[in-house]
Amino acid sequence: MKIVIVDYGMGNIKSLVSTLQYLGADDVLLSSEYDILKSADKIILPGVGSFAKAMSQIKQKKLDVSLQDIIVKHKKPLLGICLGMQLLGRSSSEDGQNAGLGFVKGDVVKFDNSNLKVPHVGFNQVKINSNLKLYAGFSNAVDFYFTHSYKMVTDEVINQSYCDYGGDFVASFETGHIAGVQFHPELSQHNGLNLFRNFIDRF
Repeated sequence: MKIVIVDYGMGNIKSLVSTLQYLGADDVLLSSEYDILKSADKIILPGVGSFAKAMSQIKQKKLDVSLQDIIVKHKKPLLGICLGMQLLGRSSSEDGQNAGLGFVKGDVVKFDNSNLKVPHVGFNQVKINSNLKLYAGFSNAVDFYFTHSYKMVTDEVINQSYCDYGGDFVASFETGHIAGVQFHPELSQHNGLNLFRNFIDRF
């Protein structure tokens, strides 16, 4: 099993690699090279930090073009994590209005409830659809670890699951071979390990 983590300079790579190796993935690479990404069995797009900076670096490395070909045209399985999930949407209002990769019809906005502590940090419950591949074997509500100031919203059906933090926001989505999670499964203990297993085994 060859898993390639997209290298655009922003992501919690060490914990992610350790988790995947713990699960038995024998070939985990970090790369921005087209040929290496295309040769992967699964691709993970991680991310910590600013949407605008991330998209700038993705475009500098021409990863937007590479991922459009590999993910959309050739349908390579992809999991976006935290900022990586947000980058799969259409746009974000972080640091001005910025276009995302546009793989799903979701938009990213800041938490706007003045009564909330932002960023949203810690374990919180995700209300899931256990019929989805990502959550096979899960109960209807489980805890995952979050740390973010912006959230994805959508009026479309993208097989989304929700978390309530001053109102529901998209905690994850799954559409065909593309999935995204706002939380960090690599920091979510047993539930995170099971989610990664499902991505590896079922996508």
